[in-house]
This record gives sequence, structure tokens and C-alpha cells, in this order.
Amino acid sequence: MALGKLSVGAEFDLKGAKDCPVTGAKLPLVIFSHGRGGWFGANHDTEEALAEAGFIVAAINHPGDTTNDSSRRDTLPVWGSRPADMVRLLDFMLKDWKDRAVIDPAKVGFFGFSLGGYTGLALMGLKPDFAWLAEHCKETSGTCAQLHNGETLPDPSQDARIRTAVIVDPAPAVLTRKNLAAVKIPFQFWRSQFGGPGVGDGTPVARVAGWLEGKPEMHVVPAGHFAYLAPCTPEQAAAVPRICTDTPAEFDRAGFHREFNAAVVKFFHEQLAGGDQ
Repeated sequence: MALGKLSVGAEFDLKGAKDCPVTGAKLPLVIFSHGRGGWFGANHDTEEALAEAGFIVAAINHPGDTTNDSSRRDTLPVWGSRPADMVRLLDFMLKDWKDRAVIDPAKVGFFGFSLGGYTGLALMGLKPDFAWLAEHCKETSGTCAQLHNGETLPDPSQDARIRTAVIVDPAPAVLTRKNLAAVKIPFQFWRSQFGGPGVGDGTPVARVAGWLEGKPEMHVVPAGHFAYLAPCTPEQAAAVPRICTDTPAEFDRAGFHREFNAAVVKFFHEQLAGGDQ
């Protein structure tokens, strides 16, 4: 597991062994895309669960849309740069990483939370409906303002190397019944009942869930959007209560994550590792 530290008012330390030997052959790979303004360790406990289960796991910070870099956040280009970031990550892991020989390139999965969920759907074939967004968004800055000014964006990158995915509370702004029909690969879908920043009150993502074809494995969690982030330490909860406070207040995030991580690992095993655990 990689070492990492990010300052967001509190220190988030990931403890691990840098450059430790990688053993095994034909191992499945899962790449992670964080949410708006997040970082590569936002779902670190889920990443750890997959790594401990025998998966190679890779995650990056999306340039311009992280906790410490907001230069592209809430702009039109970020809708295209995020999928392109993940294509570059996958290229690196399969072509340039020093231990690339241990990866089975036919066993690649994707995990995306919030705006990372959109990122995954785009990579899986969805073309964002910016015309719909331009018609319905009311903001006078950021993406909405750029669309109202006539700016456009090419269709985002797709990547057929991704064989399956876990999509968690995806940002719904550019998702429609029509463009979701383009997603044909199997995936597991999670949504929060009460929603939160970027996903509304839970209703927009529930609507997206109703549009999905192919009967993906569906989960609804009686909590808010941030419940999918790794459980916080007391120090983190005091420093960044916005992402550490759950709805309802009595929701047991740590207990939920034990079930969530087990379900994610099981799904990827079934899809990428033939069900062997």
C-alpha cells in the first residue's frame, strides 16, 4: 500500500510499505476515482480491503479537483479531464509500472464515488448531456456559465479495458435515461437515501437508479452522501466535521463500512477473479 498524507485541516496518514515486493500472477486491478474536491485516499479503507483480498489497487488525485487544488473545480473542462486522467493511470499501470507483469489486463475494474461515479460511467460509454444541463442549471458561474456562453466540450474518453465497476452516489447533473443506456458492462450501484453536496437530497440519484438498464446490483444506504468516505478519526471529525458527520447522527459509519467493503470485494471477486476468495 502506498504512503500518503494530505493536509485538510487535519492530517490523513496512510501507513504502508513503500516499494514493497509484489507477489502473484495475473492479478486483477481496480482503479479508484475520488469525488469532487477529494483525494486518492478518501476511500482508503475500501482500497485496503481490496488490496488485502489480492487485488492491485491504484488511485490518483485528479489535477485541479482535489482538496488542495481547486483550479479546475466546477468548470466545464473537469468533465473531460477526469476520464482522461483515469485512462492515463490505466496506461501507466499496464504499460509502464515496474510490476506491470503481475496484472492481468483482462481483469480491470473501476471504483468511483460522487463525481468519480460520473467519471466511471463516462469511461464505460456514457456521453454527458451538456445540452440538458445548460437548459436546467441556474448558476451564473462555473460550468453553467460556460455552457450558457456557448462553450463546448468533446465527448470524454472511454476505455474498453474496464470490464466492471462499482459506482457510488454518482454526480447526477449530466446523467439521463438516454445516455445511461450506453453503459453495457456489469456494475454494482450504491446510492445514499439522504444525499448531500453535489447529489441533491437523494432524489436525483434515486431517479438515475430507476433509469439504469440491465438490472445492476443495487444498494440503498439509509445515510447521507459522505457515509461512503472512510470512517474518520476523532481528530479528523473535529477538524473537518462536514465530511465526518453523518445523517442521521446515529448512523454507524464504521459498521456500515465493514459491510460495504465486504460487498465491494465480493462483487469484484465475482466479476474479475472468478468468484475465488
